[in-house]
Amino acid sequence: MSRPSVIFFNRVYPSDRGATGRVLRDLARAMARDGWAVTVVTTAAVAREDRDGDVRVIRLKSNTKSRNLFTYGAAWVRMMIAGLKLPRPDLIVTMTDPPMMVVAGGIMARVRKTKHIHWCQDLYPDLLPSIGIRLPDFMMSGLSALSFHAMRRCEKIIVIGRCMARQLTKTGLDPKRIAVIPNWPDYELTRNVTDAMNEAAVEADASIPAKPFEELFKDDGAPKFRVLYAGTIGRAHPIHTIVDAAAILQHQCPDIEFVFVGDGPGLDRLAHERARRGLENIRLLPRQPNRRLRPLMESGDVHIISMKHDAAGLLVPSKLYSALAVGRPCVFVGPMNSEVAKVISDFHAGAVVAQGEPETLAQTILTLRMDGNAWHNAHDGSAQAGRIFVPSESINAWIKRARDVIGRPLTPPSAKPKVTVPAAAAQDNAVQQPPSVTIHAAE
Repeated sequence: MSRPSVIFFNRVYPSDRGATGRVLRDLARAMARDGWAVTVVTTAAVAREDRDGDVRVIRLKSNTKSRNLFTYGAAWVRMMIAGLKLPRPDLIVTMTDPPMMVVAGGIMARVRKTKHIHWCQDLYPDLLPSIGIRLPDFMMSGLSALSFHAMRRCEKIIVIGRCMARQLTKTGLDPKRIAVIPNWPDYELTRNVTDAMNEAAVEADASIPAKPFEELFKDDGAPKFRVLYAGTIGRAHPIHTIVDAAAILQHQCPDIEFVFVGDGPGLDRLAHERARRGLENIRLLPRQPNRRLRPLMESGDVHIISMKHDAAGLLVPSKLYSALAVGRPCVFVGPMNSEVAKVISDFHAGAVVAQGEPETLAQTILTLRMDGNAWHNAHDGSAQAGRIFVPSESINAWIKRARDVIGRPLTPPSAKPKVTVPAAAAQDNAVQQPPSVTIHAAE
C-alpha cells in the first residue's frame, strides 16, 4: 500500500517566525515520521523549494513585510493555484493564515476529489474587527457565509479550544465534525526534547545575536519578582491594563518588575507609554533565540497573558502552554469564557482578571508576590497542567484523526491503556463533554 499523502497550507513556516508555523512544523515532521508523504505550501520573500528533513516545503513569493487585506488576498490566490497544480493528495489541511483559507481548501478538495481538514487557529472573518480590520456589514456577512459553507463541507474541523468549538456550534455546524486539539509548547520547553530538535532550534535562530543569558537580567540591586510577558504583542493582546497595574505597583511594591520579551504591533505603543509615564519597573527585551527559551520562561515568577474580551472563542493565545510547560503561575487578563481562563480555573494555575481592572490585577500580582502559599498552589496547578498539555498528546491525536479521515487507521491498532484527563485535552464533541472524559493515551 502506498504512503498516505498530505498537503498543508499556511502563510508562515520556519525559519519565518510565527506560532502557527511552529506548530505546523512540529506536526509536519511527526506525520513524516508516521509514514506520510508531507508537503507544505507556504510563502517567503523569495520563491524556492527546499526540504525540512522529510518534509517538502514549497515557498511562494509574497510580501512578508506587510500584513493587510491585499497581501493576504495575494497569498491566498497563489497558495490555491499552487495546490491545484500539485499531484492529488489523500488529504488537504488548511490553516487560518491567510484568513479564509478554508474556502480555498474547499475549492481544492472539490476539484481534486480529496479529503479536507481545516485546522482552525483563529475564526475568520469574525476576528477581523478585533485586530482592527473593519469591513462593511455586507462584506462581513458574505465572508461569514462563505466560511460557514466551506467548513460544513470539511471532513473535520480541528479547533484549539473549547470556546472555539462552542462558537462554531452556535453557527449551526455539526458538533460531530469538530475536534478540540490544543496547541502545544515549544519542544525546547519540554524535558524530553531530543538532540535533533535542539540542533534544529539552534540552527533556526543562529542569526540572532545573544549575550550570555544571565546578562539579560544583571542588576546592581536586589533580585526582582518578575512578571513575564513572552511573545507577540498583537492587535488582539491589549496592554493598557497591564501598564496601569505596573504604574500602581511601581510605588506600592518596587521589587516587582514587568518584563516584556518579543515583538509585535503593540511594542512601540508600550515603549511610548513606558517613557511617557516614567515606568522604571517595565523592561523591554527583543525576541530571544530558541536556545534561550527555557531559561527565559523559567526566569518569570508569574506569566501574564492578555486578550481582548471580544476575541473570546475566536483565538487561543499559545503563551499559556509555554507558561504551563515551566510550571509558572499564570495571570490571564481577558474574558472568563475563553479556553485560557478555563484551563487556569480547571487546574487552579493562577488567576483571571478582566480587561480594564488594573487595581484588581495589581492586587492579584501583589498577592502572588507576598503570599508563598498562593504562589506555590498556583505553581503546582500549572505544573500539573504542563504534564498534560505536551506536544506528543496533541500531535498523536492529530495523526489519529487524519488517518481516520482518509480511512487509513494506524496498523497495528494501538493497544495503549486508557487514561483520564481533563476535558481540555484533545477530544471530539468537546462542547457536550462533562468536565472529565476518558480518552486513549495515544490521543
